Amino acid sequence: MSYQKLSRDQIAQRVAQDIPDGAYVNLGIGLPTKIASYLPADKDVFLHSENGLLAFGPPPAAGEEDPELINAGKE
Repeated sequence: MSYQKLSRDQIAQRVAQDIPDGAYVNLGIGLPTKIASYLPADKDVFLHSENGLLAFGPPPAAGEEDPELINAGKE
């Protein structure tokens, strides 16, 4: 049996599909921080970052970053 290696983005996208509506999800450092970018807009999911942020969304567009708000990966 042969398996195709998934990229980090493909893994994050796959995990995001499995998160149920209304879930609270703690996103740790590294790969988990990518999951927020792949959550469907029609799901209500509450995100928590290792550094204490609760109820944030996907990364901001370029130029809209707030240096006071960073995720666990310091992004």
